[in-house]
Parts: sequence; structure tokens; C-alpha cells
Amino acid sequence: MLSILIPTYNYNVYNLVLELHKQCMELGIIFEIIVIDDGSNSQTNETNNQINLLKNSTFIPLNKNIGLSSNRNLLASNTNYENLLFIDGDSVIINPNYIKNYINAIQDFDIIYGGRVHPETVNSSKQKLRWKYGRMVEDKPAMQRNSALYKTLMFNNTLIKKSRFNEIKFDSNLTKYGHEDTLFAYHVSLLQFKVKHIDNAIEHGDIDESKVFISKIKNGLDNLISIDESNKIDPDFVKILKLYHFLKKYNLNFALNVFYKLLNKMIHRQLISKNPSLFLFNLYRIGYVCSLKK
Repeated sequence: MLSILIPTYNYNVYNLVLELHKQCMELGIIFEIIVIDDGSNSQTNETNNQINLLKNSTFIPLNKNIGLSSNRNLLASNTNYENLLFIDGDSVIINPNYIKNYINAIQDFDIIYGGRVHPETVNSSKQKLRWKYGRMVEDKPAMQRNSALYKTLMFNNTLIKKSRFNEIKFDSNLTKYGHEDTLFAYHVSLLQFKVKHIDNAIEHGDIDESKVFISKIKNGLDNLISIDESNKIDPDFVKILKLYHFLKKYNLNFALNVFYKLLNKMIHRQLISKNPSLFLFNLYRIGYVCSLKK
């Protein structure tokens, strides 16, 4: 009935699997849990191997890194059931009725997204940028997400019919981190899948330090630029691409390019400070796009 799929890389997912396994067993449903580590060859896999001792649960460590898109496709190809629940490996289950809520909502929809939240506080000032961006930008209730069905769809906590997933799949050409979900969601919008957003959030457990987060954002923007230049997406579907094309139309992208090259190091220092500015973060991101776009 339910295939729970967890892509991971160098992360201990055993406690996450234990909680998911416990909820599935208590409900008495037919299920499987599959975890694939994307070639980290990490010592954490010694703990993750214990997943294989749990009923209907499998942990597979890959020898070679294949990227998140290909990992998700591989997970889906190894399933036995029609309902696929994708959960990121650094998730924390905060609702004792998490699986039950999905089971109750499973009918008559192609995709159901439960959302994600960030903790109320963060341990280190070095994590402030990622935490602040998550709390103020990403953490949206279902009512708000349902007003923009496709543009707010992500794959960190998503139930999808296998038959629908196989109509799209993730673009395996995207090997860097970032915006795999964006391209997938765009294709979902083109095919007009029935999407529903519910309040069934997981918590983001592994908050990146600011320097790491900025690096990941750049990798994601590299992906997004590649997607745009390959004409795989309508720029209006993504705010930052829509803004870039607006700037380009009025020849303002050159000014942002100069701004970024002159001030990016100064802004970077502010972003990794104890009180990072999301306004400057947005300027930094669009400046980076303008510095790379042809």
C-alpha cells in the first residue's frame, strides 16, 4: 500500500526510520521503507545497516555517487506499491499521526505535500541564515501553499502515485544539489496533476551552517541557469528567473552583475554573521545569477 522512500548522504537516518516503522506497524498497513545512501561510504552506514533488521525495511549503500535526482528515480524503481512517500533523510517526524494523516488523505489525489517546518530556535549563530530563510520563506501552512498549488510543491515530504511519478521522473542530468524539485513541479503543472497541500509537516533536522548553505544555493542556481538556458522551464514559474528576465529586458542585468562583482565578498560576510539580512541574501542571489547568465 505504501512505499516510504528516503534518499540520504552521509547521515544517520536510523531514528527516522524507526519512528516511521513504528507508526506503520501500529496502523497495521502494508508498507515498505527503502533508504539509499548516495555513495558516501560513510561510517554512519554502520548504524544505517541496522535498518535491514526491521520488518519490510531496506538500506542500500551505493558505491558511487549518482546525485539526488537519480537517487530518487532509483528509489522509485525499487518499489512494490503505488503510493510513494518521499522524505528527506535529515527529517524529524514531529507528529505521532504523521503516517495516519497521509493514509486518510490518500484518495483522489495524484500528489499530496505535507510541508516542512524549522525549529523555533537554532543552536549556533553559524546556522542563522539557513534557519532564518527556512522560518521566514519556506515554512508555509497548507492554506497558503494551496493558493499556489504547483509553485509551492517540494519533494522533502511528498506522497505521489507511482504511475504519475513515472510520467515525469527527476532529470538525471541534474547532478548538483538544488532545483530538482522546481523542474519536477513545473512538469506537474504542465500535466495538471491533482495536487493537494495538507498540514502534515516534518521538521528540518540538519540546519546547514551559513557558508555551506550559500554554497548549496549557488549550486542550485547553477542548476536553475542550466535548466533555463536549455529552455526546459517557463521563467515565469520561478521568481528569480522571472526577475532576471525582467532585468534583462530593460538592460538592468549588467548593473546587477557589476554590483555582485564589487560587493559579493562584503555581502557574504554579512550573510554569515549572527544577524544575516534576507534582503541582502536576495540581492546576493540575483546578483550571482546575473554574473553567470550569458
